[in-house]
Amino acid sequence: MSTAISPTAYNYKVVRQFAIMTVVWGILGMGLGVYIASQLVWPQLNLDLPWTSFGRLRPLHTNLVIFAFGGCALFATSYYVVQRTCQTRLISDSMAAFTFWGWQAVIIGALVTLPMGYTTTKEYAELEWPIAILLAIVWVTYALVFFGTIVKRKTKHIYVGNWFYGAFIVVTAMLHIVNHMSLPVSLFKSYSAYSGATDAMIQWWYGHNAVGFFLTTGFLGMMYYFVPKQAERPIYSYRLSIVHFWALITLYIWAGPHHLHYTALPDWAQSLGMVMSIILLAPSWGGMINGMMTLSGAWHKLRTDPILRFLVVSLAFYGMSTFEGPMMAIKTVNSLSHYTDWTIGHVHAGALGWVAMISIGAVYHMIPKLYGREQMHSVGLINAHFWLATIGTVLYIASMWVNGITQGLMWRAINDDGTLTYSFVEALQASHPGYIVRALGGAFFASGMLLMAYNVFRTVRAANPAQAEEAAKIVVVGAH
Repeated sequence: MSTAISPTAYNYKVVRQFAIMTVVWGILGMGLGVYIASQLVWPQLNLDLPWTSFGRLRPLHTNLVIFAFGGCALFATSYYVVQRTCQTRLISDSMAAFTFWGWQAVIIGALVTLPMGYTTTKEYAELEWPIAILLAIVWVTYALVFFGTIVKRKTKHIYVGNWFYGAFIVVTAMLHIVNHMSLPVSLFKSYSAYSGATDAMIQWWYGHNAVGFFLTTGFLGMMYYFVPKQAERPIYSYRLSIVHFWALITLYIWAGPHHLHYTALPDWAQSLGMVMSIILLAPSWGGMINGMMTLSGAWHKLRTDPILRFLVVSLAFYGMSTFEGPMMAIKTVNSLSHYTDWTIGHVHAGALGWVAMISIGAVYHMIPKLYGREQMHSVGLINAHFWLATIGTVLYIASMWVNGITQGLMWRAINDDGTLTYSFVEALQASHPGYIVRALGGAFFASGMLLMAYNVFRTVRAANPAQAEEAAKIVVVGAH
């Protein structure tokens, strides 16, 4: 009997690259969000130029925060988590590097083409066909790296976080490829392969599942690793996490039609989307409760650990958003909320409160480990960032709730003779104070990202990446 010891370092380089770009794109995406929110308060900020108009910058904002900021956070954490839970290096360093540079190229493509007005006009799928093809190639490569690493794992068990990351990768590929089926007519113009109500149905099957898989399932993978790690407690219920996983991915895919209530979509499809959305509350809250209950016996840590606070408050916002979503999918509620700022508030409760906060917490957790440091440069700055983010999110969503309900009620108010009580402009004037508060909330949140950038910069500058690589050595002991 002899013992063979072979040290293997994890590939932290690609994780570091994605983690840093998460912060960079976060600042740019959220800064642009504050700018376009300000355009709704002061329209002259459109500058009377086509490429700085709200209509062109708004899809750029959503692409930057979802795919640049959120996407880089998902790449960074999934590569980090899959290596550590499988106790093996990424299957291919060159393919991992291609996913990094390819993803940045997609984002640069969006930065150039969207302000120029090149767009498919499909929500969250605005990028024209050459960029969409590059995105698909990068994504398939990402799948090969992730699943290839799982295949060569040293552990018998596949940790639950990897199940969520895996589902998010597979379903996002399917959604992107099917929804982008189109006929190119020039380098930057294509027509959808679908038409009419079918096109709308396919688009919102994609659009809602971009939220359901890209912005929920992937980030739940993050939650299942970083919450137990930061709390130093095992996940509350492993059985619940498995039930949560299968219930979530089974139900979420059917919820898209709730975006198309009272449209040309067949009534049965609208009703199916509504019912599935309501049932979806159960698995969503199953995940939230599992994350929250992981803190049993560790709640006192919230007093001194702002990183854990980011992670836990993100779960609270996740719980709130996933209660609000099914409620807004009910046809009678939707008749009031749809096309109003309430929908914008709901999206940002999830985007700022859940997606951004859990990403920020995960990056704060990873950066010291990736750069061979004990902790971040300043815990005080993390604390300040936490309060800026929390106050900013609350200001944003509260102002949009008030605006949305005001708009819904004003639009449906009628006089005795059946004419509308209020003009659209009167509803817009009533919304103006809410737009000021929304811009202020966004500015709070974006300023927190600047503190994060400074904190990360100081941590990285004092770093010892070689020490991190050394600490990442895995000792594989095999008996012969």
